Parts: sequence; structure tokens; C-alpha cells
Amino acid sequence: MREQTVSAILTGRRPARAQDHHDPSRHGGMDAMRTITLQFDDNALLARLVGDHDRHLLHLERGFGIRLSCRGNRVAVSGTPDRVEIAQAALNSLYRRLEGGTDLDTAEIDAAIRMAAAHHTLPRLPSEGRSAMPHDSAHLPQPHRSESHRLSLPELPAIRTRRGAIAPRSAGQATYMEMLAQAEMVFGIGPAGTGKTYLAVAQAVAMLQAGQVDRIVLSRPAVEAGERLGFLPGDMKDKIDPYLRPLYDALHDMLPGDQVVRRMATGEIEVAPLAFMRGRTLAHSFVILDEAQNTTSAQMKMFLTRMGSGTRMVVTGDLSQVDLPSGVTSGLRDAVDTLEGLPGIGITRFESRDVVRHPLVARIVDAYDQRAAAERDMSRSRARRENNGTAK
Repeated sequence: MREQTVSAILTGRRPARAQDHHDPSRHGGMDAMRTITLQFDDNALLARLVGDHDRHLLHLERGFGIRLSCRGNRVAVSGTPDRVEIAQAALNSLYRRLEGGTDLDTAEIDAAIRMAAAHHTLPRLPSEGRSAMPHDSAHLPQPHRSESHRLSLPELPAIRTRRGAIAPRSAGQATYMEMLAQAEMVFGIGPAGTGKTYLAVAQAVAMLQAGQVDRIVLSRPAVEAGERLGFLPGDMKDKIDPYLRPLYDALHDMLPGDQVVRRMATGEIEVAPLAFMRGRTLAHSFVILDEAQNTTSAQMKMFLTRMGSGTRMVVTGDLSQVDLPSGVTSGLRDAVDTLEGLPGIGITRFESRDVVRHPLVARIVDAYDQRAAAERDMSRSRARRENNGTAK
């Protein structure tokens, strides 16, 4: 068996010449194997890219189904040509992020794997070939259905706040962030952990700091209390705070705590239950409605028509987590069905592959989705049998 190593020199941001050598004898004559060596000119950055005890390289090996080895200032990448190509793109992207001052952790590595996979079509490894790879990559994310595959990795959108830039960690997030920057009204729909609320708050803070809006308004239906909050102790802020905690958490990630308190005192940041929006016109504001799946159609229409001059609106929710009484249609579902395709409105549908929490969360979301789909199929089958019986 002959394996040739070729050098593709990466000096800074510009890859130099590269030659490819393939070995068809690997994997029993299947796809030819390719090995390239990437050379980096900053050993300190390379050490951070590799990670303590090669932990970042091991994580990339598992994610892409390739082999990585580091010697000196060189990283050798071995695998099928398509996987070597996207691993090279991911390594280059991570190196650039290090040059920009980003600290790498497991979450950043996972994000690089997701984004690289979203930009390239990858076949799954055949079972007979997996033994030659260090880890099984059957769970490698497949390309996202959004338009974000047109973007090269260095051109992905970012939300820039005074605490730094926030980059997308999935293809769905990239699409969503483009919409947040361009559309006047954006709907973010999908499971927990996809970043839909966090990124909306980040965009709101960025626009407030840039002077593009005068205030941020945060709202959420208090469906657990039926929006009848009078029996709860405390003032209105005390009553509604538990329902807005995810929004507060995101705010405190973007702004120092004293700024959050001061801006709330001056009205630059406002929190209000959905019921208190009635009769208002919100101008020059960034308005976020979270947990919108728990609005009724009437409540959603009321909220959307509060939009005034110079205002941006973002509506987020998870249609698999509706807590409304049986028979009541979700206002979020109704709004999306009614408004999709209208100019000025952007809709992003997140999927389990966009979950950026623990990888197990994505598998949990998939399992519940599969069970729900099976239950729907069974329900349709029963309905057909009953209809056939009635027809006879």
C-alpha cells in the first residue's frame, strides 16, 4: 500500500499550491483515499487549534470520519476526497477564528463541523469501510435545506455587539441571522436549543447599541397563568419575570448587568405581558415575542398590528410545544400559514440538526418527532378504515 503526503501550504488566509494523490487500494477499491498536509505559520495558534492532548483534532476526526495527525506546524488530513475537502475547510475556518481572537471549545468545533457539512454533500461511510476510520461518522449532519449553502465559510453573517461578534453555529442559524439583518418581521420556528431567541436578542442589542432603534420590547404569553396575573404576588415585573427568564438570560450575555438595570429604568428595555400590548403602537423599537406558539390567532393578530414606523419584530416559538386548550389553534401556526411569502417577512424553520446544545438534545428532538409522525400516520390509518367502514 502506498500513501503519498502532499503539502498544501496555508499561510495566513491564502492557501498556496496543492497537489492531490489518490490511493484506490484503500477500502477495497472503493473511493480513492487522499492525504494532504496543511502547514500553518503560527505555532501558538496551531497549538490552540489542536487542543490539549489533541482533543480538538479527535473531535474533528469523529465528526468527519477522517484521520488527523499533527507534527510540528503541520496537520495531515487523510480520508476520502470529499471528507478531506470539508475537513480542510473546517480547519481553515477555525484557524481564522483563532486569528480573530476567538477561543475554541467543543461548541465551536461542533459548529465548524455542522457548518462545513451544510456546505458540502457527503455520502455516509459504508459499513465495511468504517473500521479504517477512528470513529463512526454515521451521525455527520447532512446538508441543510436553506439557502445558506451559497455562502462560503468565511462569508457567514455575524451579529456584532460591543462584547464581540456572534457567528452562526448551524446552517439554519446562518439563514436566520441574514433574515434578522434584512427583514422587518421575522418568524423563527423550531425546537429548543436552536438559538432562535438568543440570536433575536443579540440582533436587538446590536441595533440598540448602533442607534438603529430606540428601545427593545420583550414579550411572552403567560399561558400558564392564563394571562390573569392579578393573583400572583408583587408588581407587574415580579409577576411576569418568571416567564421572561430566557430573554433576561440572553440580555445579560450581551450587556453588563448594570446596563441592563439602567436601560430598563429608562425604558430603553421594556418587558410586558402580551395582554398589555393592546392599543399600543410601537415605533422605532425592536420587539420580540417569545413562546409565540401559545398565542391565539386573535392575540397574534393584535401583536403583529402593533408595528409602527422604524420597528423590527421577531416572533419565536416551537409548534411542537403548544400549551393552549384543546381545539384552540396556535396563533403562530395561523400567522405563518397566512403571511408566508409576503414581502418584508422572513420565516426560518429550524430542525434538529440546528440544535446547538448537547448533541443528545438533537437526538431527543428527533426521537419525539419520529414518534409524533408515527402517531399521525396511525391516526390517519384509523380514519381511513372508519371512513371505508361507513362507506360500506
